[in-house]
Amino acid sequence: MNLLSRHRPACETGYMSTIIDTLPTVLLRPSEADRIVAGHPWIYNNEVLRLTSPAADGDLVQVKDHRQRLLGTGFYNSQSKINVRLLAQDRIIPNEAFFEERIRAALAVRQRHLPNATSFRVVNAESDFLSGLIVDKYEDVLVVQISALGMDRRKAHIVAALQKIFSPRAIAERSDVASRKFEGLAESNGVLVGEISGPVSVLLNGIKFETDLVAGHKTGMYLDQQANYQAVSRFAKDGQVLDCFSFLGGFGLHAARAGAAHVHLLDQSADAIAAATRNAQENGLADQCSFETVNVFDWLKANTAVKPHERVIPRFDLIILDPPSFTRNRASVPDALRGYKEIHLRALKLLKTGGTLATFCCSHHVSTELFQDTLLSAAYDTRHILRRVATYAQTPDHPVIPMIPETEYLKGFAFEKVR
Repeated sequence: MNLLSRHRPACETGYMSTIIDTLPTVLLRPSEADRIVAGHPWIYNNEVLRLTSPAADGDLVQVKDHRQRLLGTGFYNSQSKINVRLLAQDRIIPNEAFFEERIRAALAVRQRHLPNATSFRVVNAESDFLSGLIVDKYEDVLVVQISALGMDRRKAHIVAALQKIFSPRAIAERSDVASRKFEGLAESNGVLVGEISGPVSVLLNGIKFETDLVAGHKTGMYLDQQANYQAVSRFAKDGQVLDCFSFLGGFGLHAARAGAAHVHLLDQSADAIAAATRNAQENGLADQCSFETVNVFDWLKANTAVKPHERVIPRFDLIILDPPSFTRNRASVPDALRGYKEIHLRALKLLKTGGTLATFCCSHHVSTELFQDTLLSAAYDTRHILRRVATYAQTPDHPVIPMIPETEYLKGFAFEKVR
């Protein structure tokens, strides 16, 4: 059913039909419609046969297959390789009412799957059929990230809808992603509504995290790991824990609260380590934690270096590897795999027999199978046998739509070192 026509008067429905009939039409080449019919929202420039009339970049267009069958409506941009980002398979008008209804639908998914969360991703772009729009909720503050021209042109509608739904204390924009330049857009950051003075205190699973939403990393935190922070912590009790690429301390502080004897957190960002230190103090966990600003690769290499005929003495019961993405495109996958294998080799040498390695990859271009194979190759090279005890994915506020492979990117495992 049309999102906007459920309770729409006949005269307004007729108005919509008039609008849609006057839209420029993007005709697809033969055999290019199947992926779109299945639900993928991107139409690439090489899939377009022609436009029936001129369309300005950022305008709403309708899309039809080569037989003139309507496939949907979306935003057009001739400057991008993605010529059209579909919003719906039927007739819509992308006004404030449209965004309000679509965002409310996305919010309902979060309330169903994360009923106790107060901070979470409200809109995850393609996962919520709003390509080019991300909205994160940090308690009473929202952060918006827009990466597509059509969405950027309708920022006022989006902000108005968010204000109506959430009545937030403030709305910040963090549209500083590299992909904006491919849409013909400059970076755009700042506070759009209200005021934000200093860090915002964010609650994840009952732990407080100090987060800089205006000048910090991305849109603030890695909300896609919220459920995994809690899940991995069950391996920490009474153990010595190493949290690599710790950022604000998500995994490390959860491990400390779960009863770890000690947690050592590593990150190359001095600002991140300083914030993680403050977070540990705020949550009464500082006595269990130590912090080090260091390149994690260098630290792992230095702590596994031995003289000839010596061996590394394993000293950790739980090691967590949650690095940033090592690859942004398919061409760099081989280099990324070498990086993943390197940290796995080193970590396995430091892990006690019976200990657990929790490891994550956040690159869409590295499949779950390939990531696991890389870890098992490291285990083979170090002559260790592993038992898989858990499999992880992104938290439900980052929904996966199987027909849109790009929506599935985070994967992880927990492996027990058998010998």
